[in-house]
Amino acid sequence: MKVSIATTLKEGLVVGMRSMPGNPYDGHTLVETLEQVGILTGMDRPPATAVVDKGYRGVEIEGVRILRSGQRRGITRTLKAMIRRRSAIEPAIGHMKMDGRLGRNPLKGALGDALHAVMCGAGHNLRLILAALRLLCARFGLSMQAVIAALLAAPSNHRPASD
Repeated sequence: MKVSIATTLKEGLVVGMRSMPGNPYDGHTLVETLEQVGILTGMDRPPATAVVDKGYRGVEIEGVRILRSGQRRGITRTLKAMIRRRSAIEPAIGHMKMDGRLGRNPLKGALGDALHAVMCGAGHNLRLILAALRLLCARFGLSMQAVIAALLAAPSNHRPASD
């Protein structure tokens, strides 16, 4: 069973995850993966740019610019940075296999494989969201602590009320 994973370039959120029965060639799965990303993101067409690894050599899709790792021709600084950013998906796949239990599927059949893949992608997104919320709460707590410390350290300008 092969699972294709599509993530956003900057945040690493999973926007498409699909199980492919058997062990198909990587290049044959790209059209289906980009189609799923277009459907799930609400776009009427697939994404304009896809950054893939060397397993997708020779694949061309109309209307989609495909950037491959190791590509040299026609690459600007921005595109080169996008290709380098693609390497960030490898740790995400490792975390999904270990933390999200993607490596071992307890569900039966092709439907079970598909459900397990989608749920692992959703679990990965939830872990990313919880980490961002944890960071936000820590920043909020530190800023509140600084405000309280400033209020306690400030001299009191209150006079006792005289009747």
